[in-house]
Amino acid sequence: MWNGRDRTEVTCIACGEAVPRSSAREYDKHGDRWTREDKEFEHLCKSCHQELCHQPRGDLEALLADIDTAGSRERFLERYVELVEAEGDRRSQE
Repeated sequence: MWNGRDRTEVTCIACGEAVPRSSAREYDKHGDRWTREDKEFEHLCKSCHQELCHQPRGDLEALLADIDTAGSRERFLERYVELVEAEGDRRSQE
């Protein structure tokens, strides 16, 4: 368990800077940082964390994880649009 005396360094996933764990902010791509069992968190340095939009993102991370990233940038964007439009259609039918 983390405590204030932890001297380990972590790498910011946004800028790549190595910072002391005590100076970093945890990032949970599933949006549930309170459920901690069997998880490894990614980290952001304080300046990158402050630059983030702290508005709810709904299921954005799940949507991005569903997209096959092995293809080209164009294919990634096409797939993103397909999934977003399908979700919009599903919600409008409810």
